[in-house]
Amino acid sequence: MDVMGDKATLFETGRFVQPSGEEATPDESRDETADAVETGEAVEEMSLRLAAEAGDVEAVSVLGAMLLRRGDLDGAEPHLRAATAEGDRAAANNLGVLLHQRGYPDEAAGWWRVAAVAGSAAAAHALGRHRRECGDEPAAEYWLRQSAEQGHALGAYALADLLEHRGDPGAEQWMRAAAERGHREAAYRLARALDHQECKDARTDGDADWCEHDNGVIVRAEAEQWYRQAAARGHRRAALHLGTILERRGALKEAGRWYLTSAKDGEARAACALGFLLRDAGDTENAAIWWLRAAQEGDGNAANALGALHAERGQTQTAERWYRAAMDAGDDNGAYNLALLCAEQGRTVQAEQWYRRAAYAGHREAANALAILLLQGGDTAGAEPWFSKAAEAGSVDAAFNLGILFAGRGEEAVALRWYERAAAAGHTEAALQVGIARLRDGDEREAERHLRCAAGGGSAEAAYRLAAVLDARRPPQPAHELGETVHEKTECEEWYERAATQGHRRAQVRVGMLAAARGDVVEAARWYRTAAEAGSRNGAFNLGLLLAREGSEPEAAVWWTRAADAGHGRAALRLALVYARRGELAEGQRWADRAVSLGPGEVAERAARLRDALREELSA
Repeated sequence: MDVMGDKATLFETGRFVQPSGEEATPDESRDETADAVETGEAVEEMSLRLAAEAGDVEAVSVLGAMLLRRGDLDGAEPHLRAATAEGDRAAANNLGVLLHQRGYPDEAAGWWRVAAVAGSAAAAHALGRHRRECGDEPAAEYWLRQSAEQGHALGAYALADLLEHRGDPGAEQWMRAAAERGHREAAYRLARALDHQECKDARTDGDADWCEHDNGVIVRAEAEQWYRQAAARGHRRAALHLGTILERRGALKEAGRWYLTSAKDGEARAACALGFLLRDAGDTENAAIWWLRAAQEGDGNAANALGALHAERGQTQTAERWYRAAMDAGDDNGAYNLALLCAEQGRTVQAEQWYRRAAYAGHREAANALAILLLQGGDTAGAEPWFSKAAEAGSVDAAFNLGILFAGRGEEAVALRWYERAAAAGHTEAALQVGIARLRDGDEREAERHLRCAAGGGSAEAAYRLAAVLDARRPPQPAHELGETVHEKTECEEWYERAATQGHRRAQVRVGMLAAARGDVVEAARWYRTAAEAGSRNGAFNLGLLLAREGSEPEAAVWWTRAADAGHGRAALRLALVYARRGELAEGQRWADRAVSLGPGEVAERAARLRDALREELSA
């Protein structure tokens, strides 16, 4: 009799699906449900039995498969053997499955070989897997390739897995073939491979088909396509990665849906990510629910998030419990966060203990924090190695702190190297220090470059120093035809104003001076007053000058007094003159004495002459 066509698909657990033109293999049940067909099953079985008794080989084969699916191995075996004897390759494959379940793998392999030789792709796949388990990789590759070349998805996947294990570049071709035929694990693994390959070239070339991934690598649009296919077929890790890609893109609603799908399927990382998404949306209550679910599954990141949430609420004991749970889950951030909690509570000894634990585990920010703690305690020698360890591990703050440490020792060259390292990584204050050093060395171009970086990063001091550099280059203001000065706001003024707006007192005074120079007395007074009220003696002095010119000398004297008390010699001299004109010679002499002591030289000379004149007037 000719070999009959395939009748049913059997999975490793012995369960079946409806006939699909392809026999079963021992592992196909992984992606299918176990629900038995209840309605009409008894009728179908009776029909098959009647047909089998009438000599219908196909009915015998399907009946054996049905009984095997049900778990009735004793009932299935005679039917499968009978159909196999009549040349039914589906029965031969399923008989191999039955014998494999009974614990006779070699006998099962014999029947799989019979079916595979007869052209069964599923049997070739099963035989290939069996030979791989036996360590016979050449035979495994032969049979898996036979299966894959017939279009069998599981065969293509198993072949790809074997080739990938060897590092064979042909693995991707078969992984792609399996994915295209609907194999969800193949789709996921293909996406992961595409996720990581050629990322550096793509980043350099600016390929439009790539987008940023959650861990900083570049992801091609094709990878996302395969993640979607795997996720749609219920692959929970694919759903997690797809959610991450969408979140990075800003598609938060869709990302949340995939995180939810993955989390409901038991993926703790997805539950954790969903929690962060909800927190960012302001829903901390539901975020905590998902973090709790993830933490209970052993996710250290979620445990840390719960700890931080309770710490924000002032529930420090609960926070500490979750930080410890994170440590138990192997998350070094737990020790670091626990150290921060102890430090906030003034428990310095415990903080140092937990910083050390995290630092020894390679946590760079813990190493930096430990170094700061030791430095605050006066242990400079103990702090330096931890700063170095953190900096070498990539901590920008630690590199900056090393700069401060060496600068404090007078080792300016070493300090500058660390400042430059931190500045190159975007550290604003480090860029400022490099800019100052370059100005000191006379390298104005490099100084300007670093000051721009620092000012752009929000440093008011850098904005002020940059403005001063630009101000020194500024040509004289052009004159209008009618003799009026034409004023256009220059870049240096813009940087002065930015620094002034950020509260930089010297910049506020300078902005006031520029306003006064163009005749805007109101604007000048506003900036002088702002600087003076913040403690600037120059601001107070200039405000006094402005008020005196406007005829408000009594109020001017109030601001000059504030400036003089802060050590401003010219303000003291002005007060001496005010009191001399009023006839209050003793008070005038007192302020003249103050001006002599404060200086500078020119002021001291004028104040000395005024003091001597007042003294003569008093003694006359």
